[in-house]
Amino acid sequence: MAIDVEAAYVRYGPMVLRRCRRLLRDEEAAVDAMHDVFVGLVKNGARLEDRGMSALLYRTATHVSLNALRTRRRRREDNSADDNVIDRIADATDVHERSMSHLWFLRVLRRVPHGTRELAIMHLVDGLTLEETAAAAGMSVSGVRKRLAALKLAVRELEGIGAGR
Repeated sequence: MAIDVEAAYVRYGPMVLRRCRRLLRDEEAAVDAMHDVFVGLVKNGARLEDRGMSALLYRTATHVSLNALRTRRRRREDNSADDNVIDRIADATDVHERSMSHLWFLRVLRRVPHGTRELAIMHLVDGLTLEETAAAAGMSVSGVRKRLAALKLAVRELEGIGAGR
């Protein structure tokens, strides 16, 4: 059965927008990302079933937002621009410790595959349980555990690099 995209937009649009806002921290980029999610639904709706829609849209919003962040970072590297969200967070003096933790976390995430990044954000940032993370990612709980173990290894490696300086 084809998906009623208009009904999905009305029902899940606010959830998708919240997800995009949380990851992108830029209202205009979040709205664009939300629209990209639903454009993808229009393009692929005939192949999809109308079940598990919230998990599908949540996962898609995460992918679209992470891709937008990656593109933003590439443009920053190419143009040496200072408008990157990471730089704005780092420049916030009133939340210095949080900012430094955020930057360090992003350095760790760059060392692991894209799929592991998504799992880490869902579990560690969004606070989903392992079971919820596995369901949202379409994986087994043990698969999520293995990926997060790889993330922990990357953390230990990065700590070793920082200690060796």
